[in-house]
Amino acid sequence: MAKQLDYHTLREIFARFQAAEPEPRGELHHVNAFTLVVAVALSAQATDAGVNKATARLFEIADTPEKMLALGVEGVTDHIKTIGLFRNKARNVIKLSQILHDQYGGEVPCSRAALQSLPGVGRKTANVVLNMWWHYPAQAVDTHIFRVGNRSGICPGKDVVATERALEDNIPVDFQHHAHHWLILHGRYTCVARKPKCPACLIRDLCQYEEKTL
Repeated sequence: MAKQLDYHTLREIFARFQAAEPEPRGELHHVNAFTLVVAVALSAQATDAGVNKATARLFEIADTPEKMLALGVEGVTDHIKTIGLFRNKARNVIKLSQILHDQYGGEVPCSRAALQSLPGVGRKTANVVLNMWWHYPAQAVDTHIFRVGNRSGICPGKDVVATERALEDNIPVDFQHHAHHWLILHGRYTCVARKPKCPACLIRDLCQYEEKTL
């Protein structure tokens, strides 16, 4: 695990990310806060592309908790059976839809605690929704961010919670909103797990990773 980079180095890193991609976007398709919650919950142990393919038709016919409830578990299952753990995920989608209908009038709450109380919604999912929909500077740490953060020294931590805290405590405030998107995309396409593409990396000269590829 690399040492935490200093403030000035972090500013330079995120200035480069910003210059290359001023408005990074999550890759999960959604049309409102509800479909975003469902999409992120479905993305656990599945690719964004796979989730997008599975939800394309689903979100056309069920973009509210009430419409999702009308489909029932079997109806949701039919749409998402191409992604991992689809049976359990279908049950969770129906359960969270019922809670949103019964307790929140069909609206998605904008509180981390309330979001995490929904079946199938963990801290990472809650943070994605808070960031993408309400533009709160929440940091959703996934395997990509955990890997990039520890390799580079941007946000090292022994677990995802420590990495999230390192992001919140050390990333300059003006970069906080988009920080997790830049890092996810960097981990997905450049700083990949098995053979990082160091020669093409925007921050190669600032990264502390000792085993850079040639």
